Amino acid sequence: MNNAAHQMSFEAIEDISDEEWDLTFATNISAMFYITKAAVPHMNPGSAIINTASVNADTPSPQLLAYATTKGAIQNFTAGLSQLLAEKGIRANCVAPGPVWTPLIPSTMPKEKVEHFGEQVPMKRPAQPAELAPVYVMLASDEASYVSGATIAVTGGKPIL
Repeated sequence: MNNAAHQMSFEAIEDISDEEWDLTFATNISAMFYITKAAVPHMNPGSAIINTASVNADTPSPQLLAYATTKGAIQNFTAGLSQLLAEKGIRANCVAPGPVWTPLIPSTMPKEKVEHFGEQVPMKRPAQPAELAPVYVMLASDEASYVSGATIAVTGGKPIL
């Protein structure tokens, strides 16, 4: 499973420095490419690569422009990778979570945002990490042997298309 994420919020594109843009891409997409490139030669048929995108790949938050752009790139990378690796019998999929309650939330957001975190989705709450785990387990299992190139939304009812 691949999931490294760098995320910073900005009100205007002019506020995003070149260094911040490059760091976000290096962390979120370049690292995924290099890890995958190094792992594939050691993988057997039936193996699975599971990347983590975000609901921001399909419905980007404007304040998270760099982050959302990389999450879209992860979906595209995964879709192309799944086709490239099919002849080796290696599957590639990604999970696109919506709001998820992690220790990062209260440590990086103002209290008033934390109190309402996740209310924007139809289920009106954030996911708990344990609610994402079954999706990753399924994608890694032999029961998903015909699933490749998919993005699975775990978004509290907010559809991604």
